[in-house]
Amino acid sequence: MSANLPSRRRRRDDKRSPRSFSFLPWLDVLAISSWGVLFLKYWMTGKLYLLIHPNYMGLTIVAGVGLLVIAAIKVLVLLNARRRSVPLDPGSQHLTLFPPGWGNMLLLVTAVLGLVVEPRAFASQAAIHRGITDSLVSTRIQHQSFTASTRPEDRTLIDWIRTLNVYPEPDAYTDQKVKVQGFVVHAPELPKNYILISRFIITCCAADVYPVGLPVKLAQSRDAYKPDSWLEIQGHMQTENLAGRRQLTIQSTSLQPIPEPKNPYDY
Repeated sequence: MSANLPSRRRRRDDKRSPRSFSFLPWLDVLAISSWGVLFLKYWMTGKLYLLIHPNYMGLTIVAGVGLLVIAAIKVLVLLNARRRSVPLDPGSQHLTLFPPGWGNMLLLVTAVLGLVVEPRAFASQAAIHRGITDSLVSTRIQHQSFTASTRPEDRTLIDWIRTLNVYPEPDAYTDQKVKVQGFVVHAPELPKNYILISRFIITCCAADVYPVGLPVKLAQSRDAYKPDSWLEIQGHMQTENLAGRRQLTIQSTSLQPIPEPKNPYDY
């Protein structure tokens, strides 16, 4: 009778051990699948444009599908092990800095927050904080091939910035027609009848975006145009002395509100 006690206790412990750790592999499945769903949701809703350069979207989509495939395979493995009553050995887990399950829980919570809180484009306050420039700094971006437009009014805001990068003398563009789109920034260093029309440039992901823009001279106070509102501005170019230097400036003749584009960044 006494000889059977250790074997019974051992069998009881063997039954408890897999049950006590059985939630950890399923937590792993939830963490992996939630990130796959998050990547694909951002892609399908168009929010991926706010987070990553289009050149890398294909990799992100493949990663999302791959994570879901891995999660599905792991589910099949777990169900097969349960059907065969194979105990899951918690000792086979990789060594981590966190207790078992904590790392996966952090990944899961982060993914859930990403699913609940939608990403938003950077706005005027971020532009002011990062510093709006009228040039593409070589350490920030590898310049694309530049071809001068035969019609200045066909240039986008980024085309004008690239043009200035090639030939930065503002007087060279005096009286050239302009038609650009961007969001409004109330720069504190500019007079009240000036705004900055700006766009963010993304080179890899949202962490490295930086703002570029040009000053716009208005016929009235800038209070009529709210920060972060999007405008299509028409006018002509002229040179103004602003913030202690000569700058290419848009003398506006028409300012039309437009909706924020699906992809507010440029490249």
